Amino acid sequence: MSPSVAECFDTLRGQVRHATAVRRLGRVVAVTGLVIESDGPNVGLGEFCTLRSEREQFEVMAEVVGFRGERVLLMPLGDVAGLHSGCSVVAGERPPVPVTGPALLGRVLDALGRPFDELGPVPMHRPPAGAARPPHPLRRQRIRRPLATGVRALDVFAPLGCGQRLGLFAGSGVGKSTLLGMIARSCDADVIVIGLVGERGREVREFLEKDLGAAGLARSVVVVATSDTPAPLRLRAAFTATAVAEGYRDAGKNVLLLMDSVTRCAMAQREIGLAIGEPPATRGYTPSVFAMLPRLLERSGAGESGTITALYTVLVEGDDMNEPVADTVRGILDGHLVLSRSLAHANHYPAIDVLESVSRLTRDICLPAEVEAAGRAREHLALYRKNEDLITIGAWQRGASAPLDRAVALHEPLRTFLRQGVDEAAPRAASFSRLTQLLTP
Repeated sequence: MSPSVAECFDTLRGQVRHATAVRRLGRVVAVTGLVIESDGPNVGLGEFCTLRSEREQFEVMAEVVGFRGERVLLMPLGDVAGLHSGCSVVAGERPPVPVTGPALLGRVLDALGRPFDELGPVPMHRPPAGAARPPHPLRRQRIRRPLATGVRALDVFAPLGCGQRLGLFAGSGVGKSTLLGMIARSCDADVIVIGLVGERGREVREFLEKDLGAAGLARSVVVVATSDTPAPLRLRAAFTATAVAEGYRDAGKNVLLLMDSVTRCAMAQREIGLAIGEPPATRGYTPSVFAMLPRLLERSGAGESGTITALYTVLVEGDDMNEPVADTVRGILDGHLVLSRSLAHANHYPAIDVLESVSRLTRDICLPAEVEAAGRAREHLALYRKNEDLITIGAWQRGASAPLDRAVALHEPLRTFLRQGVDEAAPRAASFSRLTQLLTP
């Protein structure tokens, strides 16, 4: 939807209102790797500067990432071809964020909240200092209502509550993006905000048109920073998507935030930290990574009026579910969903390993009968997995153990229940009804 003339004038009016009348200047004195050092100006962490050279007709934006003595450390947000010692450094301010509302739905934005879809400008505003903070812990709503996702394995075995935060842990190529698209198309959230951080450029359009679809995009806001963008922009894309979700939550909406992936946010922060001289701590990750993760993840969740139900994907290295980023994220979030490569190889989609997946709020958002049915199904699946080797080699004898006989009889029906087509939406009530019938002797 193209913005109206009034919205365009509101955007321009806001830019003029926040324009600075006095310019703070500095100059480039050194470049070391990805870091540009400047003598001045007087700026703070996270603010933007513009590097200019009249001699080379050069101009690029850069973000303040640190200080070394009296010098300012900057990382460029674009191509630095033409940069030279003595380039002027013009101080700016923290970037504005998009104004949330019906006009923003269906739009694709870049890491700074600017239009990425070439459909015209979007209204922007500069939030007050301190706005980007998590809700006060004592003012958050309790999570008591489930959010139907339309995915049977998720709704039954790892249910999401409105305001809950869940991690989606998986290696590469096991169907994370496809599952996110299924959830976005079928969930009953009011607004969907999607952050594609460090995504391959080829997959952005594919996700929008194939996985999300026109109907999903119509009620979504997508923030994109592809893998070839500088580390500060990749990291900022995650915070921009979170800020957009917060705007809708504060308006009383139930928002679904899908972030793919938090691992690439951590990698971007590691790249910044190493560039400014931070020591690597755990497997090459710098201490600032583990300070950044809770600042990002705690901003989602339930607020005083609306909610942000968040699903963060974690790209585990070598399918190691205990690597540093995965372990830290799992400790912060309210549950985790594990995608299994072995299930994907067996053509079992979505490849959700329900025995390894946990929602910490199941008893708060599900009825006792639903909890009991899911627990019984989980027991049958766990007993079959424990004895799978014996069953495979023919050592299992029917009649030797009644619980195992029941688990073997239900194994294939439960596997069929957990499988679901990409375009198939499963209502939550119908999923529990089908499971109860399946478990009835």
